[in-house]
Amino acid sequence: MSGRRGGDTPAGDATNEGSSAAVGGPVVPDLPVILVATSDDDTRAVLDSEMRRRYGTDYEVVTCRRYAHATAILDGLRHWERDVALIVSFYGPKDAEGLAFLRRARSVHPSAKRVVVLQWGDFDSRGPVFRAIAAGHLENFLIRPERPRDEEFHGGIGDLLHDWHWAQGTSGFEAVRLVGHQDERTHLLRDAFARNHIPIGFYEADEESGRRILRGLGIDDPRLPVLDLQFTTPPRTLQDPSDTELVEAFGLTTELDPDVVWDTVIIGAGPAGLAAAVYAASEGLSTLVVEREAIGGQAGTSSLIRNYPGFARGISGNHLAFRCFHQAWMFGTVFHFFRAATGLEVDGEEQRVLLSDGSSARTRTTVVATGVDYRRLDLPEVEDLIGRGVFYGAAVTEARAMTSLPVHVIGGGNSAGQAAIHLAKYASHVTLLVRGAEVADTMSEYLVSQLRATPVVEIRHRAEVTGARSVDGRLTEVEVTDRGDGEAAWMPCHGLFVLIGSSPHTGWLEGAVGRDEQGFVLVGADATAAAGRADAAGSAAAGTTGGEARHPLETTASGVFAIGDTRRGSVKRVATAVGDGAAVVAAVHAHLTARMPR
Repeated sequence: MSGRRGGDTPAGDATNEGSSAAVGGPVVPDLPVILVATSDDDTRAVLDSEMRRRYGTDYEVVTCRRYAHATAILDGLRHWERDVALIVSFYGPKDAEGLAFLRRARSVHPSAKRVVVLQWGDFDSRGPVFRAIAAGHLENFLIRPERPRDEEFHGGIGDLLHDWHWAQGTSGFEAVRLVGHQDERTHLLRDAFARNHIPIGFYEADEESGRRILRGLGIDDPRLPVLDLQFTTPPRTLQDPSDTELVEAFGLTTELDPDVVWDTVIIGAGPAGLAAAVYAASEGLSTLVVEREAIGGQAGTSSLIRNYPGFARGISGNHLAFRCFHQAWMFGTVFHFFRAATGLEVDGEEQRVLLSDGSSARTRTTVVATGVDYRRLDLPEVEDLIGRGVFYGAAVTEARAMTSLPVHVIGGGNSAGQAAIHLAKYASHVTLLVRGAEVADTMSEYLVSQLRATPVVEIRHRAEVTGARSVDGRLTEVEVTDRGDGEAAWMPCHGLFVLIGSSPHTGWLEGAVGRDEQGFVLVGADATAAAGRADAAGSAAAGTTGGEARHPLETTASGVFAIGDTRRGSVKRVATAVGDGAAVVAAVHAHLTARMPR
């Protein structure tokens, strides 16, 4: 191996100089790899220096001048089962092969992040690069550093590495060790912990690693799942814990003072609820957020959101949601996790939100941001396999477990498209089942283009799952039926990811506010009309005033608002949900001001 800047450096050999060993001692064989390849000498020298200086301690940085050599190295890394975190290439007049190399690299290491570097001022290269990004051949582009400490360049690299690590799951540090079986409860816990950024290691109870942990904990007859909390002093063990026990063990219990009246209580910590919390708390309103599962809602499960304004490189839903969470938290928002709203009582100028742990919160205004759940397939043989091959959402959490296995994704919206693209990084084959005649009718064009450009993805239109088979309690096959001719066929499937439709989580509002026949909350003009009809019929709920014109986000109950996907007529986009969250705070202010004593 050559120690010269910009020289070829083979990977997988910890004894050769010129790899990351040159900056930090011997290479650790399990370090993830960052591979840089370009035939342009100047760019290779710059990238080699930048990557080694910033990342050479935590990654094995490999730099190649010939693409044939880089391809051989990637093949070798796959053979030796080495993790490749990032592949960097260059495209421009001095190197026209970078995009083609990244396209080929995708099939060898599909889970690796791929980025192309451009030289500042080379605007002619943008067309081919943008087309390659649209086709999913790479994540994004960065401008080559031309000065010391180019933090814009390294900010982009840092975001890519952050998303790669989050997709890999726990790597080394485990705040929680979970021992259990592949079942629905265990799956829900794993998914919730991952989405809430709690480092967790999962161990199958029937395997030696799981049995060893149980022996170490002194548990002979466990009530699964068992959680070993490594971060507490002393460490604490829970067996088949309830949500209330989890909240208490994690120190997330904030007992609500029954005499405190909040300015606003927000139900749900998806994009809409988080945005409302940021704006409400930043403007001095006492704000409580109640969340039953995990930060981010359905958007938090998206592996990459490419069309959210301001994030040209894209951002994972979880990354975006967690930034919003920290923002709201720092402004003073109080969060109640693993609790669900079970009822809403309206009493004059005040409301009371009833919670699943038996407590309640008094508030002057309530913001309903509970979002929607994925609709169930209503097939008993499928429902029995939840957590054992059948998953509602959870594509990011379970993707690595699908390595080299055939999977199916059901759905025609953006969430389904994002899930299929992410699963394609691991699965041997991904079949996207769409009920409609054309996926382009319901999915953003950029996702459709990526799906069609991904070799392992197959799109089947007018198709639905009508049956499932399992072996030893694990999904092995699904029956797919053509909705046109009724022809059915059994297909191998070890992961079925269901992302269909919108079932609003609003049953707890029964009798408190008006909803349509699907359960979506009525707001604005719809709420005004519904309140008027109820008032005329003498059946208005407490707090409802038929004669008042409603704010566009206000429900039939005065001081109760609905935002995001839970309200009737929402657009089902992250940006519009965030817009609702910002807009509703102005309405909350207006409501509170109108009721202030003069």
